Amino acid sequence: MNRTVFVNGEYLPEDQATVSIFDRGFLMADAVYEVVSVLDGKLLEFAGHIKRLERSLSELDMAKPKDFDNLLEIHRELVARNSVQEGGIYLQVTRGVADRDFIYPKDAEPTLVMFSQERSIIGSPAAKAGVKVISVEDQRWGRRDIKTVQLLYPSMAKMMAKAAGADDAWLVEDGFVTEGSSNNAYIVKDGKIITRSLSHDILHGITRASVLRYAAEAQMVVEERNFTIAEAQAADEAFITSASTFVTPVVEIDGTKLGAGAPGPVAGRLREIYIEESRKAAI
Repeated sequence: MNRTVFVNGEYLPEDQATVSIFDRGFLMADAVYEVVSVLDGKLLEFAGHIKRLERSLSELDMAKPKDFDNLLEIHRELVARNSVQEGGIYLQVTRGVADRDFIYPKDAEPTLVMFSQERSIIGSPAAKAGVKVISVEDQRWGRRDIKTVQLLYPSMAKMMAKAAGADDAWLVEDGFVTEGSSNNAYIVKDGKIITRSLSHDILHGITRASVLRYAAEAQMVVEERNFTIAEAQAADEAFITSASTFVTPVVEIDGTKLGAGAPGPVAGRLREIYIEESRKAAI
């Protein structure tokens, strides 16, 4: 596939798209990103992702790219040019091009790169069968609430999971689960949904916010607090949320099966609600 991508104001074939070797995203991981899901050719939760992007840029004292106000149009154009029905649009903003230095450059123009990815979300095998996770020590930097491209350790965690015959990893700090390698983590006990509260320790998930709102509207009890791996293993069910997985059940943690070792009813119902409501609000 030779996708059409977007680089600094231009739509280009992917094999013609380039970024300078002096771009700080390449040299210093000085960049932030977002992924907006596409379903039925429409964008899900676009406003929430752009609001979080704006926050990430602000937290890093990074200027907005010149096309910031045109992001909706660019997303839609990439969906159209690449005929994306299901998948996502990846967006990355870097501080821009400057000679390598730890000090931020004063006048660098931010780099904006965007591209589409097609993937099955609704019919995902993981959503039907559930995923297995292992626990690993959380060794990431302290500002996980900023969605930066510093993803080496999450990649290492996923590789540890793969080596252990699992699908993903839950990260543990000071004895408590923070989140998954690329998702927010939840357990369910006696009908109560338990997930870590927002702080600098976890990403403020856009899907997380919607799922918790839908859970409350469905009169499900939600408790935001820390939980341990042992507590998770004793839970009735568990699940993860992210823009690219929606709500996906977790059926095994560190070799311990949850309940019957199959997706539970709470995760299943929340996934149904999320998909239904997201389709209604898609743009």
